[in-house]
Amino acid sequence: MKNDEVYTLDNFQSEIGYVFKNKNLLRQALTHSSYANEHRMNRLYNNERLEFLGDAVLEVVSSEFLYKKYPDMQEGQLSKKRASLVCEPTLAKCAAEIGLGQYLFLGKGEETTGGRERDSVVSDAMEAVIGAIFLDSGIDDAKAFILKYILNDIEHKVLFHDSKTLLQEIVQAKWKVPVVFETVDALGPEHSRIFVVQAKKGNEVLGEGRGRTKQAAGQDAAYQAIMKIKEVYGETCI
Repeated sequence: MKNDEVYTLDNFQSEIGYVFKNKNLLRQALTHSSYANEHRMNRLYNNERLEFLGDAVLEVVSSEFLYKKYPDMQEGQLSKKRASLVCEPTLAKCAAEIGLGQYLFLGKGEETTGGRERDSVVSDAMEAVIGAIFLDSGIDDAKAFILKYILNDIEHKVLFHDSKTLLQEIVQAKWKVPVVFETVDALGPEHSRIFVVQAKKGNEVLGEGRGRTKQAAGQDAAYQAIMKIKEVYGETCI
């Protein structure tokens, strides 16, 4: 490996508190297909296969976690809660908390179009890291990573996932009016836009969010609005 690659891998291992016995597994987990194609690497030497494996490991671990945490919850409710914890936006949020995007090996095209912050890219990489840890040392260490970085603060993550629906319900129940999501700005070059969306009740701005898509920005705006309403009216508003 080149010195800059070793530096990147070392920094990421320090960030997550896990040292790989097989550094090639980590290197593969952080390699996007665009980089592998651009550098004429083996077409299988990217993180897609590890993502496939990590997705399965994450589903098993999260299912066991929720099964034990909520012994009186029915299957349908458990499935819904699991979906909110392992969906693309939530995994991307988890990835952002450990700065995963900055450690990825991306092709120039993916780099210039904002791949390091794209939900699909970083969420896939998050699952690939799980798969790599599983292959490197087994289920226990993979589970420890998942519990520390994904299944932490789950109530807020469930809230984030359901934020737009929940905000509509809160505002309708409390004020009898609908919530309107308005795109108020689009920042950056066209190939790497950041949208700014406001959640509004009439002319009142309840919350403002940002994201790579209008949908993601609206979700963030709804989440910020709920946090603001909770601060003013307390937990009873939800």
